[in-house]
Amino acid sequence: MQSSRTIRNRLLAAAAFVLILAPTGVPAHAVSKEIVQLQTQVQQLLDMVQRLQSTLDTRFGVLQNLSQQTADEANQMTAAVNDLQKKLSAQSDALNGKLDAAAGQTQSLNDSVDELKTRIAKLEQTVQNLQSQLQNIQSSPPSAVPGSTPSPQSGDAPQQPGGSPQQPGIFPPPGGQSANAPPAPAASQAPPLQETFQAGVRDYNAARYQLAAGEFGDVVHYYPLDDLAGTAQFYLGEIAYQQQDYAKAINYYNGVLEGFSGNAKAPAAQLHKGEALLAENKRDAGIHELRSLIQRHPQTPEAARARSRLNGMGVRISASASH
Repeated sequence: MQSSRTIRNRLLAAAAFVLILAPTGVPAHAVSKEIVQLQTQVQQLLDMVQRLQSTLDTRFGVLQNLSQQTADEANQMTAAVNDLQKKLSAQSDALNGKLDAAAGQTQSLNDSVDELKTRIAKLEQTVQNLQSQLQNIQSSPPSAVPGSTPSPQSGDAPQQPGGSPQQPGIFPPPGGQSANAPPAPAASQAPPLQETFQAGVRDYNAARYQLAAGEFGDVVHYYPLDDLAGTAQFYLGEIAYQQQDYAKAINYYNGVLEGFSGNAKAPAAQLHKGEALLAENKRDAGIHELRSLIQRHPQTPEAARARSRLNGMGVRISASASH
């Protein structure tokens, strides 16, 4: 629109200039005729300029309308995108909350399973001990005295002290035990649990690893079902790890994880097992162990160390394990 006005002004100025200069040195009749022709041409130019201006105004109005429609559509699209982002953010927050709740439930389930495994292992150990005792009793029958006479009638059977009939030719051993039964270990042979364990901890902290290993070994040997036996196995694994005997350390850590999965040292045992596997160049097994630790104990300091170790190795942590 501004350009059409500029063109029109320039044409009018040109026409005025021509009208001023036309009469100079020309007869009046010729000047009048040329002036009329020039005025006619100027009028035609003015009409063309007006039509051009009208066309430009119309097109400019159309363009302005289209621009306004485009701006409105862009605003509507922006509002729709913002609304969609809000919905996606709300859904993401809800999903993260559900994932956190699921991770907590999974952790509780894993803890319950670990506790159940520990109880089952203890029950199995108790059953094995009972079976061993029963086999010892069955495999050690009373020995017959040479030259014994055939068994008399039940009415002639001599009586043992207490009124029970005694078989002929068989005499009870002293103390009421079988002659072939192994003597029961004296209760004084087992060292006190707490004192032995605390002594092992003190020697371990003082780097007296040989003494500590013997004391922790006594705890595991004499009190295999006590929870301190699981902690003692963890310290035995730590001693082996300090001595770079990684295979032996892994065996002790497995003893904690399999027999005492509910022990407080279980997360540390799994972390150090993963590190021992990495030290043995068993990369895949070590990564699997660290990921399993993050999944089973996500809120522990050991899980944080496992995440840091995996990030340092450039290993991606799965979404299920990161929660």
